[in-house]
Amino acid sequence: MAKISASEVAKLRKMTGAGMMDCKNALTETDGNFDEAVDVLRKKGQKVAGKRADRDASEGAVVAKASKDGKKAMIISLNCETDFVAKNDDFVKFAHAILDVATEKNPANLEELLSLEFNGNSISEEIINQTGVIGEKVELAYFGKVEGEAVATYIHMGNKLASIAAFNKTVEKAVGKDVVMQIAAMNPIALDKDDVVKEVVDKEIEIGKDLAIQEGKPEALAEKIAVGRLNKFFKENTLLNQQWVKDNKKTIKDFLKEADAELKIVEFKRFGLA
Repeated sequence: MAKISASEVAKLRKMTGAGMMDCKNALTETDGNFDEAVDVLRKKGQKVAGKRADRDASEGAVVAKASKDGKKAMIISLNCETDFVAKNDDFVKFAHAILDVATEKNPANLEELLSLEFNGNSISEEIINQTGVIGEKVELAYFGKVEGEAVATYIHMGNKLASIAAFNKTVEKAVGKDVVMQIAAMNPIALDKDDVVKEVVDKEIEIGKDLAIQEGKPEALAEKIAVGRLNKFFKENTLLNQQWVKDNKKTIKDFLKEADAELKIVEFKRFGLA
């Protein structure tokens, strides 16, 4: 059996990010063969991932980035089990590295992103490896993207929340930032009232009618009252009709019109960890 030196252990640790004892054991098991030792560590990662598959990965890092051409923006949420791991610099760097691949390759969805190449493996395989290295369940829980003639991104301090928006034309940096910060702060469910799905509208009308009846209003008037409350719901929950957080005398629609009469938001995405 080959004698494993400290420098060999350190080399394998640098290659894989695994713990010192894990690296030493893997090299010992494979008689000093680095390629086989990497496979052993990968299998260890797969084994750990399997054991922790039922764990709740509710912590993590939510990050966002624009593509080099400035026409696409993406958000990912790389989740783990504890806040301690989520705040680790290496974990956050790993999230950004995945995001770099995403903005370069422009995958259509989360499944396609997971299949992309990363350090000689797929992203999915590399996440399994990280599960073995970290000892916690790690998963890519969310992927979202927007496309337009210009985009803006925002990551809230602490990497727990991010938002992105796409525009129909070039947008001043400050304007784009104000829009994505509004999205982050106010969590709109749709761009405008016509974009709210019918199921949500129907539910709000039903709730409004029930409240009106409970308040003693005649049933014949309950629907009209519910519609009035629905308009308030749209103002609070659709981006263009929300009050601008920096000036509540203006809606986001007003803010955009003042910035550029032709400027429009094409789409937006927001994701945050609870």
